[in-house]
Amino acid sequence: MPQSSPLSWVNVPVNSDFTWHNLPFGIFSDAKAGPRVGVAIGEDILDLAALRQLGFLMHLPPEVLENAVLNDLIALGKSTTLALRHTLQDWLRADKPTLQPYAPQILVSQKEAQLHLPLKIGDYTDFYSSLEHATNVGAMFRDPKNALLPNWRHLPVGYHGRASSIIVSGTPIHRPLGQTKADEAEMPDFGPSRLLDFELEMAFVVGKSTTLGQRISTAEAEDYIFGLVLFNDWSARDIQKWEYVPLGPFLGKSFASSLSPWVVMLEALEPFRSPGPVQEPAVLPYLRFDGLKNYDIQLEVAIQAQHQSPQVVCQSNFKYMYWNMCQQLAHHSVNGCNFNVGDLCASGTISGPQAHQYGSMLELTWRGTKPIPMPDGTERRFIQDYDTVIMKGFAEKDGLRVGFGEVRGQILPSQPA
Repeated sequence: MPQSSPLSWVNVPVNSDFTWHNLPFGIFSDAKAGPRVGVAIGEDILDLAALRQLGFLMHLPPEVLENAVLNDLIALGKSTTLALRHTLQDWLRADKPTLQPYAPQILVSQKEAQLHLPLKIGDYTDFYSSLEHATNVGAMFRDPKNALLPNWRHLPVGYHGRASSIIVSGTPIHRPLGQTKADEAEMPDFGPSRLLDFELEMAFVVGKSTTLGQRISTAEAEDYIFGLVLFNDWSARDIQKWEYVPLGPFLGKSFASSLSPWVVMLEALEPFRSPGPVQEPAVLPYLRFDGLKNYDIQLEVAIQAQHQSPQVVCQSNFKYMYWNMCQQLAHHSVNGCNFNVGDLCASGTISGPQAHQYGSMLELTWRGTKPIPMPDGTERRFIQDYDTVIMKGFAEKDGLRVGFGEVRGQILPSQPA
């Protein structure tokens, strides 16, 4: 039987991602009511709209808690959301069971709830910030001795992605169609992607709007980051290879990106700050920073073939990122680009220095030359139809654990053109 956390009167199983310290925010619905704001703890969801109906949280507008997205709650500012987190922690303490008599009215089992995309995402940027990933890809497709492009160590490379196709964990995806061209062919072909891949990423949620022309320094950046999610930025490698010159990814990326449903507040990750890689050569002044800006978050990717057990194929860590979130936000805004609450910035594929830490099938199988064995005796070079990709992430230190749950997505056959 799972053991309850001594910190809370709510039952929290051992090794739960959703501990009393974490309390991530999300949007859920159930048989009782439609989408609304909830907080994950253990195997349950604390219904904040129900709390207010019982006379708690009366300082918050009811429409903020009864909303189908978190944007309006986030827009109240960190002073409000941090105070809310501290209040909930106090009410959930084992020695202060303020809410325990109301448990049947305010706790909803996660198994009985539907989780929704937690944000209205107006804009989405994907960075390319893992040294190992960029080096691996450069070595495959260019010169192994000059794998990195000349700008890579001087700025966080990124591109503007498609926000409309970001979907919540569990949403199935049809294999994308597009143009591809074999190296030996004279003309391109059209059809389903044959080289469908995952990309292990994390993403941060912008928690504070800016005006056009306003710049965010690395010292200010954390004030503009509400929290983090797991992110699978699916990639059709063969479509992308043919289309990306000279302007970058388009159809090879825009068909879908999968997001975990729970947003972990940046402050919950405070105990897990970590030094990042040494940046050489020295970066320009506007990208310099003080303190620890990376986070020690363990990441895992598994592939589950239909009717089979999951096979872990990657174990990486967010701490390996060469360009940290503060640098990404400072660079993104240095030209005066404005942000809105709910905008999403993804890390780019997170690869580590060892082969089992590579964050994509492109790297793990080295362009398909080193297939991965599966439990059913088959092999995987890239993702096949009916495969489900499952990503998990958590931070743990000195008995304290903060997790993100999972982001999963199943690949279905292409729809007819």
